[in-house]
Amino acid sequence: MSASSQTSTVPGEHVASTASPATPAEKIGLLEKVGYGCGDLASNFIWQAMSIFIVYYYTDVIGVAAGIIGSIMLFSRVFDGFSDIAMGYVIDKTRSRHGKARPWLLWLAVPFALSAVMLFAVPDASPFWQVVYIAVTYNVVCLVYTGLNVPYGTMNSLITQDQYQRSLLNVYRMSLALIGVLLVSNLTLPVATLFGGGQFGWVVTFMIFGSVGTALFIFTFKTTRERVKPASQSQRDSTVSLKESLLTLCKNRYWALATSFILMTYIFNALNSGAVVYYAEYILDDTWMVGIVTTAYIAFILVGMACVAPITRRFGKRNAIIVGELITICGYFVMLIDLSNVTLLIAGTIIRGIGKAPINGSMFAILGDTIEYGEWKTGIRNEGMVYSGGSMGIKIGSGLGTALIGWVLAFGGYVGGGGEQSAAALLSIQTLFIYLPLALCVLLIVLMLFYDLDKRYPSIIEDLKARA
Repeated sequence: MSASSQTSTVPGEHVASTASPATPAEKIGLLEKVGYGCGDLASNFIWQAMSIFIVYYYTDVIGVAAGIIGSIMLFSRVFDGFSDIAMGYVIDKTRSRHGKARPWLLWLAVPFALSAVMLFAVPDASPFWQVVYIAVTYNVVCLVYTGLNVPYGTMNSLITQDQYQRSLLNVYRMSLALIGVLLVSNLTLPVATLFGGGQFGWVVTFMIFGSVGTALFIFTFKTTRERVKPASQSQRDSTVSLKESLLTLCKNRYWALATSFILMTYIFNALNSGAVVYYAEYILDDTWMVGIVTTAYIAFILVGMACVAPITRRFGKRNAIIVGELITICGYFVMLIDLSNVTLLIAGTIIRGIGKAPINGSMFAILGDTIEYGEWKTGIRNEGMVYSGGSMGIKIGSGLGTALIGWVLAFGGYVGGGGEQSAAALLSIQTLFIYLPLALCVLLIVLMLFYDLDKRYPSIIEDLKARA
């Protein structure tokens, strides 16, 4: 063992930011980048369609009280968040000829689609049994989604160890995810209406979405490859206990910051996507504005995503995220000029979309970078456990955001099924779509001020290579 290896076995907290960068980026082919991105496209054909419409479907199609739905969502997502940790540990112990994370996309692609269809097939029964059915099927969907999403996120760190290539993979991932959001937000209501509307139309719609999602997951499996191995040969030949793996997360402050950032971002996303249908119907008096507003938002995120990789390479992911949140706040200020003015709403939405591009393009890349920090600090590389934190952030954040929709609507006296709403109910809708997301942008900026891993990462990689 070399002297450099010996001195880095038990690393300290201080690493000079001036160390030489990592070796030249390993080139990832276009097909693999697109294939990886299609995994999130697959998820969004089912998961995002649920996120946008599930509360609306339960309150306005099935007729379940908004407060009950909000409570179910929160309990399910928080419970499921802990299952993410378990799934992360399972990934780290998985040994197959296809790798440790990638095979799960093949194994669970069909069950995820089937469980999503079941979610909408609420039986014509008493309200009590409808609530029981919703609670059970929603938990099943969340658990199967965990079995797909945690491995999928983990694959980013297993495909390459280069920061820039990870950023590119994340740009493809989030760009295709946004295309999925764009498609489902514009197609769900028309397709459900095409098949007669009501419950039958929704079930058929998700049969179609589920079939597309399954095919895309299999495509991702076929076109990607795991390459990265632990720096320590001993860890390559053995597995780490759950206790040890959890302890490494506790020592990884950047993992805690990245996971918290993802959690709060997904609260924002859940509010933004779940409240838009209510805002369009009761503030703008036009449900078709759901597609227009979502299209404007997603289209300009996609425009901004084209510039994310070079910007983050030049200025760092943290700085790009902070500027993006500031731009998003400016978009909300434009909307606040007149809450019912469609032109200002679209203008503010476009600005918000541009601002959110660096956030969407960087948040899972910063999570991936915390893997190397954890390995450098503790000697243990646990991709599955690290990415389980990201999935946990998605689940709990989405659950809390969705629950807030139900709770705030109930607090404001919202009455499902259309018709005139009280001033308090209208204010609750405005709060969900504008005021709460605006406050979250401010909190996210504060959180990112504590994240400085970008400048330390090259030195950490060099130190890890010295140990190999």
